[in-house]
Amino acid sequence: MNAVTKTSSNEVTDYSGGLLDVISRAARDPSVDIDKMERLIAMQERVQARDAEIAFSEAFSAMQPDLPAITKGGAIVHKGQTISEFAEWEDINKAITPILSEHGFSLSFKPTTVEKQVAVTAILRHRLGFKDEATLPLPTDTSGAKNAVQSVGSTLSYGKRYAATLLLNLTTEGEDDDGSSSAPRNTYDAAKDAPFPQGPAKNKTELKTLARDVWRDIEAVDDIGSLESILKENASLIEQMRKALPDWWTGGRAKDQTFEGMEHVIERVRKDIMAAG
Repeated sequence: MNAVTKTSSNEVTDYSGGLLDVISRAARDPSVDIDKMERLIAMQERVQARDAEIAFSEAFSAMQPDLPAITKGGAIVHKGQTISEFAEWEDINKAITPILSEHGFSLSFKPTTVEKQVAVTAILRHRLGFKDEATLPLPTDTSGAKNAVQSVGSTLSYGKRYAATLLLNLTTEGEDDDGSSSAPRNTYDAAKDAPFPQGPAKNKTELKTLARDVWRDIEAVDDIGSLESILKENASLIEQMRKALPDWWTGGRAKDQTFEGMEHVIERVRKDIMAAG
């Protein structure tokens, strides 16, 4: 860009080159007043902001094909390859962070409140300075036996996932069962080449949904008769779960945390009822 100003001696000074060079030359020219300098600086800021936004858009467009697809039933697929069986925020973050970094992006979050609801704001920044953000208010997750702090923590975790999905335009497929309760989400599926055992559910996604419902019912009973009735009515489902989702029955360990299996839940509930009676 060229800027031309007249000096007091009616000579013409050509501030050639970039706008920063123009500002530098103008700053050394006593004939350029403060108002003109401020206009040049404001022009430079507008140019920088425009260039940063253009760079953001170009980098985002280049990044889009590299981002993985998220299967809401619990998997992350990248270029046709399943890289994680569980579509929790921790897994999504692990999958997208290297891709964001490669294209010059960083993703951060800040908790806020919107009309007394917990909200999560996702902020996507590009290395040249432009940023985009999305704020997502969410109802507090009170499922299962969470205390108040755990409910907020669970809500924030969900908020990160959904706000990031919205901001990055991540592809989501399948049934969303994130509204699950106390049944563990960090589990290991049976071997893929094993035949799916017969029972009420047609596949693992349906089985997990049905099992969570039974899990909630067991946790809620307060007498032995109701407990035995639930177990009898869902005997075929429980047997199917024991075969297809063995860790859901026996419990296990995932991500350095142990979780309780349905077998132990049943015994715990039975003991609590007997002790209370």
